[in-house]
Amino acid sequence: MRSTFMGLETNKRGLYTQQSGLYTTGHNISNANTLGYTRQRVNMQATAGFPGVGLNSPTMPGFLGTGVEAGSIQRIRDSFVDQQFRQESNKLGYWESKSKAISQMEDVLAEPSAYGLQKSLSEFWSSLQTLAANPENGGARAVVVQNGEAVADSFNYMHKSLTEIQTNLGKEIGVSTKAINSILDQIADLNRQISEVEPNGYMPNDLYDARDMLLDELSMYVPIETTYEKSGGRALAIAEGTVTVKIKTDGNPITVVSGSSASKISVDGADAEGNPTGPMTGFTFTGGPAEVGSLNVNNMQLSGKLKSLTESFGYVDGTNNEKGLYPDMLADLNKMAQEFAKAFNAIHYAGHGLDGSKEMNFFEPYTLDASGNIDYSTMTAGNIKVNADIVEDPRKVAASDSAGEVGNSKQAKKLADMQFDKLPGLENTSIQTFYSGVIGKLGVEGQQAERLTLNTATLLGAVSNRRDSISSVSLDEEMTDMIRFQQAYNASARMITVVDETLDKIINGMGVVGR
Repeated sequence: MRSTFMGLETNKRGLYTQQSGLYTTGHNISNANTLGYTRQRVNMQATAGFPGVGLNSPTMPGFLGTGVEAGSIQRIRDSFVDQQFRQESNKLGYWESKSKAISQMEDVLAEPSAYGLQKSLSEFWSSLQTLAANPENGGARAVVVQNGEAVADSFNYMHKSLTEIQTNLGKEIGVSTKAINSILDQIADLNRQISEVEPNGYMPNDLYDARDMLLDELSMYVPIETTYEKSGGRALAIAEGTVTVKIKTDGNPITVVSGSSASKISVDGADAEGNPTGPMTGFTFTGGPAEVGSLNVNNMQLSGKLKSLTESFGYVDGTNNEKGLYPDMLADLNKMAQEFAKAFNAIHYAGHGLDGSKEMNFFEPYTLDASGNIDYSTMTAGNIKVNADIVEDPRKVAASDSAGEVGNSKQAKKLADMQFDKLPGLENTSIQTFYSGVIGKLGVEGQQAERLTLNTATLLGAVSNRRDSISSVSLDEEMTDMIRFQQAYNASARMITVVDETLDKIINGMGVVGR
């Protein structure tokens, strides 16, 4: 037989459950502007009916309901959309970093401009043509020397500036590895907290949110894949459990977080600050669950900020050669400086100065090998300069092809015409044509990086909007839920009043009639 007070218990459950709905709605509203917060809902479920199942259960028609209860409080999240978001975030991290590195390089080279290498070379050739017309003019000679120094200074400036940016990229790699290690430690710590809460039958939704934000941040640096392990105990079926994080490679992925254990990533051959001291060869994983000890840069998937920084800074490829955005540009500048100086010096060496000097090289430094041949391997864009003797005495500029002949400017004309010479070391093109090709290639790469940055940002924005439509807090929706739960709460309270009046009639209105 059912209890007389069964109605009170049924509607008391209704009060408590609708109250839970109101409190959860209030929690959502309070966190409407909280970064990374996922809206929550109460999963309401009917309680076991009366009578219960068993041999001793009373027999009665029907199966009487006993009310409602809050089975769980769950986040509204779509794991597939989360995966899409992290994939696009990883691509954006790569292209944003590459676009930034190219933009910094373009700022240094600044072509075309009134102060770049192209302008310096043009003025240098022009001054040589002026000298060819006035070989005895001391002012024309001084201008040639000054413009030669301007060309060398342009090489020096570009080399120094690019080297400084490259060094900063190396430091950014070190900072990125520290950031990755911090994220991995935080994920492992959240795993520990979650594994302590879930077995008690609770859903640590806010801890899930914090962990998902860290996974989103980690995906900007490296491509990741995640799997989840149940906590056991009395954990709910919908509980997420602890996350296992792996870094994708071209081979087997590397496990970096498992449970409460996290690995550390470091740069191979790093200095005391954790920054690379030379071309990147790879990364080493220590401690934690890492399945392999190191990661070669050539086995990293082409995605993520860390990969982009590595490609910009410089790395050792599979043939043991240094590659990368900045090493390649510096190598081109060094080759230009060497081939330019080599060709110009060869012409200048064969000429004579106004003071009778001969067999002088205009640009230095260089060395002599055992056979007395000039070796330009020590010359770079960073150290090329005009011969100090010529700077001190511009009369030593070799403008003529013979000594003591007044008005002879044949050698100056050859020097001026060198601007059109095809240099074997520069792919049989002139120095300015080669440099224009280098600048053009950089421009194409910059446009591609900028375009793909915009495209991936657009795709990421679309995925983010789709995720927000699922997981973010809508104040309009929450206000509707608030009214819905409020009305249900009021109705449950009214039902208790009705049951109370019924009981009052039974208790106080069914007494013995007076004698």
